[in-house]
Amino acid sequence: MLRWALIFFIVAILSAVFGFTEIAAGAAWVAKVLFFLFLVCFILFFVGGLFGVRPRRVLVVRVRTHQSPSRK
Repeated sequence: MLRWALIFFIVAILSAVFGFTEIAAGAAWVAKVLFFLFLVCFILFFVGGLFGVRPRRVLVVRVRTHQSPSRK
């Protein structure tokens, strides 16, 4: 997501340099939205990591089968 924000930011800068102001404004808006979306996701995962929110572990129960006595 951050990669796409950087790509749209570069597109916005290049199109502004070449005089395409409409394209530059649109690409800058998309880059800004993607960046803030990335920022919100980063903060949520960071806070979740601080408070120890982890996925549940699955308890594996092994069932013993009847074994015949071994011969010596």
